[in-house]
Amino acid sequence: MLALPLIALALHGALAGLFYSFSMSVMPALNAIDTAQAEAAMRSINRKILNPWLYLVFLGSPVAALVAGLLADGPAALWFFAAAAVNFAGSFLVTVAINVPMNNALNAGTMPWRDFMRRWTAWNTFRAVASVASLVLVGVGLTAL
Repeated sequence: MLALPLIALALHGALAGLFYSFSMSVMPALNAIDTAQAEAAMRSINRKILNPWLYLVFLGSPVAALVAGLLADGPAALWFFAAAAVNFAGSFLVTVAINVPMNNALNAGTMPWRDFMRRWTAWNTFRAVASVASLVLVGVGLTAL
């Protein structure tokens, strides 16, 4: 019973780290170079990040928390359900509704870098905060087992 919550914890931690690293280092680094180079690098990132490891972490973290909640008893279940909900709303929905459309606009050349960088990073930071919050919720769920 402990394995799945620990997997959920690891997945949430990986996702929080991914979003955090983009907001705190990748995006500022791209913004410090020539605009054309930054756009080209971000387009490359957008292509390369779509891989099984991302999908495992991105889709697996809310699913693992949800299943951990279904299998847990008492208060722990509520913490895991809360983690799944925060992750789904703050990471998955924001990604699908906001960050991916901005990626597509940058790829299509319909969104200038300055607008992209500012908005994308702000929403990515929101995803990082939501992911850290869901990580903490999974951790609290583990202590309630």
